[in-house]
Amino acid sequence: MSQDETTHAGGPQGELSGSDLEAVKHLNEGYQTIRRQMAKVIVGQERVVEELLVTVFCRGHCLMVGVPGLAKTLMVSTLAQCLNLSFHRIQFTPDLMPSDITGTEVIQENKTTGERELRFISGPIFANVILADEINRTPPKTQAALLEAMQERQVTTGGQRRPMFDPFFVLATQNPIEQEGTYPLPEAQLDRFMFNILVDYPSEDEEFDIVRRTTAVETPQVEPVIDGQGILRLQEIVRRVPVADHVVRYAMTLARLTRVGKTDVPPFVSDYVAWGAGPRASQYLVLAGKARAILHGRYYVSTDDIRQVAYPVLRHRVITNFNAEAEGIKSDDIVRQLIEVIPSGESEALSGGRVPQVFRPQDAG
Repeated sequence: MSQDETTHAGGPQGELSGSDLEAVKHLNEGYQTIRRQMAKVIVGQERVVEELLVTVFCRGHCLMVGVPGLAKTLMVSTLAQCLNLSFHRIQFTPDLMPSDITGTEVIQENKTTGERELRFISGPIFANVILADEINRTPPKTQAALLEAMQERQVTTGGQRRPMFDPFFVLATQNPIEQEGTYPLPEAQLDRFMFNILVDYPSEDEEFDIVRRTTAVETPQVEPVIDGQGILRLQEIVRRVPVADHVVRYAMTLARLTRVGKTDVPPFVSDYVAWGAGPRASQYLVLAGKARAILHGRYYVSTDDIRQVAYPVLRHRVITNFNAEAEGIKSDDIVRQLIEVIPSGESEALSGGRVPQVFRPQDAG
């Protein structure tokens, strides 16, 4: 095991017990099973499936961005079947109202007493997995109806707080090419999403397989692999995965070096970035690194795990400026350049040679 992969078993990050280590092993086996089950319906998109599962086991929410026809809806519904969770799809439209999502109270007459009373009719938000389809097609007032559910895991209607089902995930989709008649999500609401997952076109071989499958008679059946209680248990285990201090500092540096006007910011960030990532990005980098590590059957987090999750975590938190738009530079390009200049190994960082300096001298021990 390399120095970069070592970690501490105790400390503030907690410690995995023997039963936890066994659960991590089962999780890795379950992850492989889920991938095989989803492969019955979804062709390719292995990276997207992994990022979706990382979101689930981190108790987060994600935004899926891709052109129509890439099976985003089918992917989410199939994942819900594999996880044996309830699933609701909400099609966002310009005339959708907040009560259409959260639910509303209606007057109902008690046939026994003849008295009228208010009865709450729950909306589609009350499910384990919520697909918010084309979330940017509805006005901000309705978009904001999701905020309390996503952050507080509850909705308030009629002065009463109604908790969400647990586990609870919002997986929203967005079309990146059609912007007429849309309401772009504000940065504060985008920051609520743990991941911004880019769903790309399939390869030629994958598209051939898609066409052959979808034009045939057979309908593949997906079998449940895990249930809600198992997911809650694994979410607790993810939190207890230990992380070495230099890995935490690496994640922090990735986020901090996107902040224009701060010291040690590389020139390309100052030239092309309008706003950088906040502290929530550092938290999600470490948390997603933990989930990715145990999905791959490891009990430690390496800087490679942080690098792999850096794009979906930072993609919607690094806001590029006009100069970047004029030169065709995207936020992914900024993240890629940061990964190239930030030292990834502990010994490499301590020896210097590449900027910026990630570790303070007292961290060398």
